[in-house]
Amino acid sequence: MDHSGSHSQDVRKRRVFYIPGYDPIHPRRYRELYRKESAAQAQVSGYGISLSPKQTKGPYGWHVAAEMDGTEVQADVEVLVWSDIVRGSMEATIAGTYLQLARTAWIYITTGALRRLMRLRKGPVIAALYPVGMLILQAILALLLAWGVAHAVSLPAGAVGLDGGIVAAAGWALGLGAGYALLHWFKARDGKLFAYYLMHDYAYSAASRGANPPELEARMAEFRHLISDALQDRSLDEVLVVGHSSGAHVGVSVLADLIREGLPADRPALGFLSLGQVVPMVSFLPQAKRLRADLRYLSQRGELAWVDVTAPGDGCAFALCDPVAVSGVATEQKRWPLVFSAAFTQTLSPERWQKLRWRFFRLHFQYLCAFDRPGDYDYFRITAGPLTLAARYRDRKPSQSRIDVAVSKFTSVAAE
Repeated sequence: MDHSGSHSQDVRKRRVFYIPGYDPIHPRRYRELYRKESAAQAQVSGYGISLSPKQTKGPYGWHVAAEMDGTEVQADVEVLVWSDIVRGSMEATIAGTYLQLARTAWIYITTGALRRLMRLRKGPVIAALYPVGMLILQAILALLLAWGVAHAVSLPAGAVGLDGGIVAAAGWALGLGAGYALLHWFKARDGKLFAYYLMHDYAYSAASRGANPPELEARMAEFRHLISDALQDRSLDEVLVVGHSSGAHVGVSVLADLIREGLPADRPALGFLSLGQVVPMVSFLPQAKRLRADLRYLSQRGELAWVDVTAPGDGCAFALCDPVAVSGVATEQKRWPLVFSAAFTQTLSPERWQKLRWRFFRLHFQYLCAFDRPGDYDYFRITAGPLTLAARYRDRKPSQSRIDVAVSKFTSVAAE
């Protein structure tokens, strides 16, 4: 039975709630990205789209006016912000970050999660190992510098007959100071290296072995209330929730709670678009019982349409991994998500692909950007076009190369 409410496939007015991933940046970044990339996509695809200040109360956002396929559509896009929580989790000192490294590696290795994640996709596992390797390399270089400085100080001092013990102590003091200065130099340039950023990202979920930290649960409750209020607005034709990267599993739990509460019978269509998801990084951990329960619950519901888009060209996402199935919580009643590929190597021209293929973090945001050879995935048609998410992909088949077998060792779920 479909409980999707009394709405049509046509959309004239839409509310979009965008849930970012683990990102400390102000949400204006997403407005500028949307403005720039929507203009580029409109030029390629031949439709009209423009941005103006938001017309609704609540979180930071913007208003979109579009004309596509002869239809005028109004959309209000709002960013569900948790960047302050992210920034707070990134305040660890250099020593604290190395402690996070040891604890996070220990959890993923001893629980068997790392080994099982490697059975899915190598790309995101390499991305997870990158900050470990980079931080260890930085520590080795700092130690080598410390040794080099200490050795350089002791040689001339010994030649003039100074006390060896005092000289050695002074040399190591200078050396350790130089080593720490080098570590500080690396951290100050993490905007280009991303070692600390990624380490904090993986450590955030691993610290509680997959359970949501209390501050995130509180913020998710706020998100749920905002979406619930939008579903009361009968002037809307669709409420669309977009979860990108870590925002995808946040969105899963927010929507599962929302549907458990009960939705109005006469309401807009409800859509959930998960992009570049990294769900297994959390759902494979032993205490991710809440997330696994929400995945199982949401996958069975008729109140929404859930479409999951990834691409093998995105090395930071678990591309074409059905997040419900690989987490080991799929049932016979499973109907979502529809899993398919944005196919970067086909939807980006060879020239464009060559420019982007080694820019891993940029590719992780490609789902929110323009394609110069667009296929049936177009972020701006989905968020500002005249069809609901369900109608747009009603006849879309899932990608044949998707991974939909149970891989997680831990499949226990929280009580409903």
